[in-house]
Amino acid sequence: MINILRRTVSLLLIATLLLGSLPVAAAPGTGLVGTEDALAANQTSTDRQQIREILARDDVQQQLLAQGVDPRDVKARVAALSDDEARQMAAQLEDLPAGASVVGALFAVFVILLVTDILGLTDVYPFTR
Repeated sequence: MINILRRTVSLLLIATLLLGSLPVAAAPGTGLVGTEDALAANQTSTDRQQIREILARDDVQQQLLAQGVDPRDVKARVAALSDDEARQMAAQLEDLPAGASVVGALFAVFVILLVTDILGLTDVYPFTR
């Protein structure tokens, strides 16, 4: 009797463990987020934060004003960047040497504003018309 009970319980445990270890496909719309998506979202927020920190520096804002660019417009444009653009800009900022980060950041912001101006999304530079 005990052997039959042990065998039955063992078979039930094995079946439960096997079924529990099978991968379960998430149905569309269940709200599950994959690891890649979560890591990409985290990296994107880190990239945007890095760009915001550089743009918040006093010397960068002074250079923007000297170039005739309103820092509020720059912040709005950074917020409007796609995830890929933010990742590229942050990568460019990381690759710059230590002393040239301000110049590189200003150049990157200038190029982004220039491209958006040429595409007609902004009206910053009059020479693009």
